[in-house]
Amino acid sequence: MEMQGKFFELVDIGFGRCKFALATKKGSKFYGGFDVKTVATKYPNITRRFFESKGMDVDIIKIEGSVELAPLLELADGIVDIVETGTTLKENGLEVIEDVCPISARLIVNMVSMKMRQQEIENFVKLVEENIDK
Repeated sequence: MEMQGKFFELVDIGFGRCKFALATKKGSKFYGGFDVKTVATKYPNITRRFFESKGMDVDIIKIEGSVELAPLLELADGIVDIVETGTTLKENGLEVIEDVCPISARLIVNMVSMKMRQQEIENFVKLVEENIDK
């Protein structure tokens, strides 16, 4: 999703299920007021598309490492990050205020490989699909 479609997604393998979520300090009014909010994330393209779909202008700061520290250090009003259980957010005084989208492990292939090795890839996909726990 972050790479914006420079590949084909062939199979949702189904494990590693979690979500991208918008989180803020507990009790903050992220959607209140008219000021432009600042959002920290490792995933600026996903974050940008999410807020564009809401018609919101936000400043996005790309951060590597512990993104959840940005609101605590007052570098950002909120974060968009991968959340599984929410434990790390809670430990840092944050809460999920909105889910961005669900995610899971996917089998992907780049476009050139799909064209050059299509039969081999289709055979592999069939094997994967036959062995996924449903």
